Formats: sequence, structure tokens, C-alpha cells
Amino acid sequence: MADPNETNLEKYSVRRFPAVADPGDADYSRCTTWVQAVSHGFHQQRRDAEYLAKTLSAYQTDKREFTGVYVNGGVPDHSLGRDVPVATYATMRKSLNIGFGRQLEANLVTAVTVRGTHRRNGILRGMITADLEAAKDDGLAMAALTASEGTIYGRFGFGVATFERSIKVDTGPRFRLKGQPDGTVEVADPAVLLDVAPQVFERVQRVSPGSVDRQEYYRLVASGSIGHDGKPDTSVRCALHYDPSGTLDGFVSYRFKGWDHKPYTMEIVDIVAATNAAYLDLWRFLGSIDLIDEVTWAEAPVDDPLTWALEDPRCIDASEIRDMLWLRILDTPAALQARSFPASGRLVLEVTDPLGLAGGTFVLTSDAGAAAVVTDASGEAPHLSMDIADLASIYLGAVSPVTLAAAARIQEKTPGAALQAQQIFAVERSAHCLTHF
Repeated sequence: MADPNETNLEKYSVRRFPAVADPGDADYSRCTTWVQAVSHGFHQQRRDAEYLAKTLSAYQTDKREFTGVYVNGGVPDHSLGRDVPVATYATMRKSLNIGFGRQLEANLVTAVTVRGTHRRNGILRGMITADLEAAKDDGLAMAALTASEGTIYGRFGFGVATFERSIKVDTGPRFRLKGQPDGTVEVADPAVLLDVAPQVFERVQRVSPGSVDRQEYYRLVASGSIGHDGKPDTSVRCALHYDPSGTLDGFVSYRFKGWDHKPYTMEIVDIVAATNAAYLDLWRFLGSIDLIDEVTWAEAPVDDPLTWALEDPRCIDASEIRDMLWLRILDTPAALQARSFPASGRLVLEVTDPLGLAGGTFVLTSDAGAAAVVTDASGEAPHLSMDIADLASIYLGAVSPVTLAAAARIQEKTPGAALQAQQIFAVERSAHCLTHF
């Protein structure tokens, strides 16, 4: 099952096909059945025709590629038919901000499911390895995913590269931000986000290490055009931030959780700010909404400026930190050469790769300038030895090589090399990804 275009004549067939949104297309039915299988895999409700139409339209815009694994031969009476895949997998390609404004095209992996009754057959390994090999063959140096389970993807070379947390913010009398507003906030019809949300996010994408360019669904959800059930979410409201010159540079969409929910709570659907001032001003607005005691956000950064802007940081009640973006390096020299490194130095890195895609020994030479030089260093004694997943974790500076060395994940062959790597791999601000996929 290494090649999704080949057929395993013994038990399964693997098919790869693009998302199509036209009900008249011959592949539309196959796509809707695939989406239903994904919903089943994530324990979600069965999707109606409206949801399927909107979802496939968004997926087609993103140019998603679907993979389905199907049972060969007959299936038992009354069970799901042969046309329903027992495993699903999808990809799309988006830009990843790798620090200092640099963008790297990445293969985004999503919708990975294997039906419980068909596990232990090598299906997941077959889908992942075939896809990663194909992405590398296409010239991509990076793959990425967000994981529903934390124990699956490390063995395929993915490493945690950004983190997030959920927060509850007390917006009662204690809620006061230091400093003064730097712009204005105005309430708007959420429908305007269909047009302006991608424009604002494009600015954020340019300045945010760890950011992944967004898929079509985000502007639909932020604007209330589609909710979890596929129907318009009429509870969504929005506000826009304008800088002192009148330029739109941020927005927040939010919904009231209802009068039966205590304390009275406003839930952030999406908050995107291209400047620090816009971010804090949008929070000032949220904290000023009448009759509201609390504002919640499920995708807050760990290193959050809001914490330090509040006169009383204990207004924030935060959840446990959790992993968000996972990266998988497909081509080590290409991934390293794509980055800009803020510190000069020379490091010899020994990288092991369980899938044999990106391993080797490489010397990274940085002059703290615009480009780094990465060359083969076979036979040279390494300063650091690590798995490809650990290189992915330090790639955006969100995980310290010193910490990974202390955890015995990275082997420091030369004293001080982990600290040197920490300085070299730093980015201009804490890596954070606002895009789930």
C-alpha cells in the first residue's frame, strides 16, 4: 500500500482523488461518502446535503486531495458498503511562516481516520509514507498536521513545533489594560469578514512565525456563514480595528453563550490582529461589552501579550498548554536553507529518520545574514545528534534544544552545542499558529 495509485489485490484498494463541488460531477458522490466517513471517524453527526455542499465547495477552493482506502471483495450483509472508505486521509498545500517573514510551502495533512475494525493492517503507515514520499518527490521540504492524539505521529517523524492554550478572561471590574488605545474599534456586519478577513490574515501571515496560511473554511466560520451544523450561525457578531490612519488591521468575531450560561460569557470565534496595538485594542473592546462577565478563547498563544498588558494578570484563567502544529521535515538541507538564522555559528547535525526521507549528517553554517549554507558532512563528528522529529521541534524556536538535550531527546556531543543551537534557531517572536486543519 505504499503507492496510493496501486491496488492491493488481497484486501484493500487505495484511491486518491480531488475534492469536487459540482453535484453533476461523477466524483461528487464519492466525495460526499468520503466526508461522511471522516465525520464517522471523528465521532461527529451524519452530515446533511447542505453541509456537504458547503464543505466540498470550500475543499475544492483549497484544492484538497482525498485518499480513501476501500475493502476489496464483498462485505457482510447490512454493514457499511464497499463504497464507504475504511480509512481517510487528505492533503492541501499552504504557506508556512518559518520566521523573519520567510514562507515555505508545506504539505498539510488532515482528516486522517482508520475505522477501528480495520486497524493493525498497516493502513495508516501506508497512507502517510506514500504521501510524504510523494510530497518530497514534488520538491516540498516540509509537511505539517494538527494531531487529535499525541502518540501517533512521532513515529512518522513529526515533531511538535507550536503550542496553544484555552483561556477564560474575567472582564469584570478587575479588567484593565495598561497604556492607551492606538486606533479605533467599530462593530460591523459579520458578512464583511467574507471579504476582509483574508486580507487581514495575509498581513498576520507575513509577521507571525509558525503561522499557516488559512483554508477557505476560516472566513466562512468567522463571518457566521457556516456553523458546525453546516447552517449559518446567526449568533456570530464582529468588530473591526482601524489604526490611526484609518487602515483596517484587525478583527474579532464572537458569540454570546446565552443567558442560561453563568457567568455571562462571550466566546471568541476568531481574533486576528496584524499589529500589537490592534490585538490589545480588540481585547479592550471585548472587555467593555455590557452585561458580560467573561470572555473565552480556545486558541490563545502561550506567550500572550495580553497577560503582560493586564494590570491584574490573574484575570486570565488558562488551561494546560497543549501541542498545536506538528512539522515533518522532508528534505533537511532545503528546510534549513529556507530559514533565516539570527545568530552566526557552525553546527554539525546528525539526523536520523525512521522513514529514510531526510536523514544524514549536515553542517549548518550561519553568518546571521540572509542565507545559511547547508552541506553534507558525512564522516564528520557531529555536535548534536537527533531524530528528524526533534529537528522539526526546534525548527521554529518553540522548543529549546537545551530542554530536549536534558530530556535525552537530543544528544549533545560537544558541550554547549545545544545552547548554540537555541540561539541559532531563534525566531523574531514566539511561534504561534492560528490555523487548525
